Amino acid sequence: MKYAVLIYGSEAREAFDSLPEEQQRAIMGEYMALGELPITTGGAQLQPSATATTVRVENGETLLTDGPYAETKDVLGGFYLIDADDLDAALDFASKVPAARMGGLIEVRPLVDR
Repeated sequence: MKYAVLIYGSEAREAFDSLPEEQQRAIMGEYMALGELPITTGGAQLQPSATATTVRVENGETLLTDGPYAETKDVLGGFYLIDADDLDAALDFASKVPAARMGGLIEVRPLVDR
């Protein structure tokens, strides 16, 4: 089964930036290692939410809004696409994403199989 592992956290980088450089490198290494696992089929880090454009169509008219539509403390910062045996395996993968222990949250969502 394929899952999207969505990484949410604060865009304020003070907590990460305040860590010693060695610890920052170790955390980034964890993200890279997850990307290299056999179950990982894709993924990417996203640009800051201020670079987003929200698109809606109402009554045939395209409406554009700068930035993300939802105002929340936690923003989508990146994702992995994984092919796991089951939900338990996907949740195990998600528990290893550093953001999960650094004040963020990880959403695991099955993909629609077409």
